Amino acid sequence: MENYLVTGAAGFVAWRLIQMLLEAGHTVVGVDNLNDAYDVRMKEYRLSMLAGQPNFIFHRADIAERATFDQNSPLKKHNYAAVINLAARAGVRQSVENPWVYVDSNITGTLNLLEFCRQEAIPKLVMASTSSIYGADAPLPTPETVPSDRPLQAYAATKKGAEVLCHAYHYLHGLDVTIFRYFTVYGPAPRPDMVMFRFTQWITEDRTVRVNGDGEQSRGFTYVDDIARGTLLGLKPLGYEIINLGGHEVIKINELIRMLETLIGKAALVEHFPAHPADMSTNWADTAKARSLLGWEPRVNLADGVAHLVSWYNQERSWASQIITN
Repeated sequence: MENYLVTGAAGFVAWRLIQMLLEAGHTVVGVDNLNDAYDVRMKEYRLSMLAGQPNFIFHRADIAERATFDQNSPLKKHNYAAVINLAARAGVRQSVENPWVYVDSNITGTLNLLEFCRQEAIPKLVMASTSSIYGADAPLPTPETVPSDRPLQAYAATKKGAEVLCHAYHYLHGLDVTIFRYFTVYGPAPRPDMVMFRFTQWITEDRTVRVNGDGEQSRGFTYVDDIARGTLLGLKPLGYEIINLGGHEVIKINELIRMLETLIGKAALVEHFPAHPADMSTNWADTAKARSLLGWEPRVNLADGVAHLVSWYNQERSWASQIITN
């Protein structure tokens, strides 16, 4: 059994990934600063699902602070088989409003982790990146070979910066790095700024469903368990690889609303707003590389996955209905 350092431990993908590592008998040291990028109650809920497990150790800390990794850091008490960096400021629209915090978390935080790996002789880093890095004119489905040097907002730009920093440390220090460009992830306890949770909450609670654009834009969705499982497959030695993960089932926003209406049993009160310039009109992953290198195949189809999310929401409705989605 191995020790793993997982950053962003209270995040959506990270908490499921940590559960999988613990179930496999590993020890996980989790780090998260519990920032207010979105309603912290969702992060506290996820942490509560991990609390008390004997092989899980949590530290509230910020990877963007160099002091987090200094000589007296409790993170240095373990010999890690790998670092899994899932800590990030995410969200394309918010990055337009405050790009500085994205630089701190996504670039400086990644640099601090790379230095930590170098200093502690940790052989492997797995890092989450984003499909937003492909910009506006990518072919569909999108392969990893498409140019990614024209991001539409600071979120994607900082993830690109993190990717190239990882390559520099691979080249200079031999660090084995696997970067996953996640497409749109959904499932129970998701980020409340993402469309799946927002629409589920708004329809269930008879609130206005706010749609930017005409609703004909589309997203390739993948269930969180499939993303977490694929990320763990990237722990094996690969050298330096960038791999798409997710986005295998594409659906238009209008079709998603109709699906949720059926599952929830209520009609949506839809209001349209202008399309946001930071948003991509669609995303759809070419996952041939994930299949060939990792043997990854998604297991949860969209209909079942959305039903799981609605069921979870109904179970947790007493507090989930109060989660801020703006």
